[in-house]
Amino acid sequence: MCTILYAIERPFMRKTFEAIDRHVDSESAYVPVRADARGCSDRIDEIEVDDPGAVDENVRAIDPAVVVYNHRFGIERFTFYEEYPLVHVRHGASIGRGERSVTATTILAHVNTALAPGERWARAYREAAPPDVRVAVVGIPEADVLVDSPPPRDRRVLYAPTNYKVGQGAYANTARSVLECFADTEYELLFRPHPTDRREGPGLAITEACRDRIAELPNVVFDTTTTPAESMRRSDVLISDYSGSIAEWLHTGRPLIQLTDIDAPDREVPQIGATTDTLEVELVDDLYHDGEPEAVARRREAWLEDLGIPMDGRAGERAAEEVLRCTQ
Repeated sequence: MCTILYAIERPFMRKTFEAIDRHVDSESAYVPVRADARGCSDRIDEIEVDDPGAVDENVRAIDPAVVVYNHRFGIERFTFYEEYPLVHVRHGASIGRGERSVTATTILAHVNTALAPGERWARAYREAAPPDVRVAVVGIPEADVLVDSPPPRDRRVLYAPTNYKVGQGAYANTARSVLECFADTEYELLFRPHPTDRREGPGLAITEACRDRIAELPNVVFDTTTTPAESMRRSDVLISDYSGSIAEWLHTGRPLIQLTDIDAPDREVPQIGATTDTLEVELVDDLYHDGEPEAVARRREAWLEDLGIPMDGRAGERAAEEVLRCTQ
């Protein structure tokens, strides 16, 4: 019998489950919820199914003690949670895009336990969840490896924006200018579009055009790693917007640049790091050599206090404890 069953929708979402599963001492496995999630993990055993979309049938056939899910769309398609405890844990923790309210209103009524990245999310969860739903603050499991990691000091910068659709223009408006900013400089740029923008939609056209330009730039690398942790460990500065990558990056304590050129009139990029509409290499130089200015550092500390994310490297351990609690 599989005691703990992870339900994976997209390959990149495996990062959260793998970070939890290393602390689990019960039999575990994952089932793909979409066809492209087949074969996505070499750290967790996969249960092969004929039709990944037949989620209810697959869960009941596997008959686990608990199901762990880290997305929030489409839960209304399923009924398995009426028979099996469901633990929800976010894949990452986006800030400033309405993720807290979306999670609270779409899935919490169906879960046994909601694992919150930090107190900011937990407050929203507790307000929306039924009284019998357990809300526990665990942190961000996939960011554990970033805690206390030494800065490489290799003049390496990571560009990791929100995907085209959700970012409302962030990727479309900044990708090409970021490439040109680093052309003919001494920095190495890791260009990391969201996995969705490597696969489909209007973002794919931008990605393909940027790939062509990257082929002409010897100091720019198209980052093909499935999950971002290793690229973050190797980078001195992150360039993003309001991607979930920011919450992970905060664990490093290294400089952050947020690009604010978005098209969504009802959204603003939360000012956590150094913010700019147009990137210039001089800003990167200042942050690389001198760190964040005092005003930015104070702003970061205020955000960290409000977010309430435990950054002690034990998020995966706490999440595993909560998952195992549901098997008893």
